[in-house]
Amino acid sequence: MKPAEDRLTAVDYKALADFRHALRKFLDFSTSAAQREGVPPQQHQALLAIKGVNEGEVLTIGALAERLLIAPHTATELVGRLVSGGYLTRETDSTDRRRQTLHLTPFAEEVLQKLSSAHLHEIRELAPHLIQILDHFRPS
Repeated sequence: MKPAEDRLTAVDYKALADFRHALRKFLDFSTSAAQREGVPPQQHQALLAIKGVNEGEVLTIGALAERLLIAPHTATELVGRLVSGGYLTRETDSTDRRRQTLHLTPFAEEVLQKLSSAHLHEIRELAPHLIQILDHFRPS
């Protein structure tokens, strides 16, 4: 038999359902916002991952694959589409010529700025409800 702390209550199930609903609501918003800007959602996620690296660091295709939880060959195809769309440039790494580093174009920076502003606004709207849900999961 499971310990008492592992037994789920009706309140636990409600909190889990509410949490999944809030996440799905945000993901639906994100998908729609990206599509309105003419960017497929996975491409938007890639642009954000590239922009979100620490100052002075660059992202490689392999690191992008890890960040997006996709296979390396899928990341290579994704990067190819982003380069063709004018969102990215890729450069051969000067220290390891087998690696390519990814860089946003000014066009990508502009699109990402619009999308990120909209996303931050949506997160700020959802935050109070999400915090309330997450408070349920804090250890007693």
